[in-house]
Amino acid sequence: MRATAVDKSLELSARESLHLGEPLSMVSIGLDDETSQFVKLFAASSSLIRLRSQLSNNYAEADADLLVEQLGALAPEICLLDFDAGKKAPVRLAEYIHGRLPGMAIFAVSRQNRPEAILEAMRCGCSEYLVKPIDADQFTRAVIRIGGRRREQQNVKRAQLVAFMGAKGGCGVTTVVTQLGALLAKSCSRNTLLVDLHPDFGDAALYLKLTKTRYHFFELLENAERLDADLLEGFLLKHSSGLDVIPAPEGSVAANNSLPLGALSSTLEFLRSRYEFIVADLPPSLNHENLTVIRDCEQLYLVTVAEVSAIRNVVRQLQYFQEREIPREKIRVVLNRDQKRNVLTDAQIEKAIEQEIFWRVPNQYPQVVKTIHEGDPVAQLANSEVTRSLHKWAAAIGKKPGTESKKNGGGFLSLWGR
Repeated sequence: MRATAVDKSLELSARESLHLGEPLSMVSIGLDDETSQFVKLFAASSSLIRLRSQLSNNYAEADADLLVEQLGALAPEICLLDFDAGKKAPVRLAEYIHGRLPGMAIFAVSRQNRPEAILEAMRCGCSEYLVKPIDADQFTRAVIRIGGRRREQQNVKRAQLVAFMGAKGGCGVTTVVTQLGALLAKSCSRNTLLVDLHPDFGDAALYLKLTKTRYHFFELLENAERLDADLLEGFLLKHSSGLDVIPAPEGSVAANNSLPLGALSSTLEFLRSRYEFIVADLPPSLNHENLTVIRDCEQLYLVTVAEVSAIRNVVRQLQYFQEREIPREKIRVVLNRDQKRNVLTDAQIEKAIEQEIFWRVPNQYPQVVKTIHEGDPVAQLANSEVTRSLHKWAAAIGKKPGTESKKNGGGFLSLWGR
């Protein structure tokens, strides 16, 4: 009987799959045997979904963090969650999953058909509520709705998120980020935002001579649930180049454990809808906030100098990212303050990090200090080697579709063409 019900939905699912493209990936948690068999049959018969895993329902003993880590690794677009496995445990679990993985749709599955039960599921982050035994047509349409949202999101222009992190403090990350951000905004005419994620004494705003700060990025995260265009405007600092900046705190907000779950991901998603480029100045730390940004960004630049301690840290960082399944091709190593007589040669560095140096920023300290002092990277552009290098880099990043980019003589590989 169930097989017949599934068969009746195949014509609809086949027709819609042509519009939705790739099948939606799905994971189930705690489904009873009958519902589990239905989902397996549906997945085997339909091109709408790809069932990646069916996890157990032992909510009482399950480590929520471990479960979320499993879901993060599987990266499903839909999670089916059985709400009949307890009174409050499934609700708490759904709320926790939604907070940590806000981009994943959660389908509540239950025998309860009471309005208050449906409302409770919606309040804890579920986007669909399916009553057992699941109706194949209802299930098909629920999946199609999620697929439609995915298609809409793909059609919406989203900012390129580019993150920068140092091998250690003092590698010049903030200098690089502020100059590239200003160049993207002014020279490349790209709508660009710089976000300073240092929880302690970030300097991006200072380097751009934007000293009249009112609010900082972590305060924006605290208000993520009510974020809109008007609220965002109060957090932005405007640089003369056209670059928008959300600064770091003047003091310390190291104790930011009270931030709402998923606030950083949802805030970045909102910001992506309003800009062409977002450049993120990350502290040299392997914390949760950094990892969230790195997972979400298109490109991560590890900025280092030719010192043994810095290169050792790059090796450690690369190993850490590999263990957390960050794609190696996403990561580029930038050698700052490069000079002919570095303590370590390029060959030694590349052997240690097991990849090529992506970009070299020449060591011209007086020019860089002058740029920081004036607070206007664009106005300070001259015929110096360091500014020419940064200008080429910004031009390559900000290259608009249909335009040709100049190749860097130092073996530059196009950022977006790989």
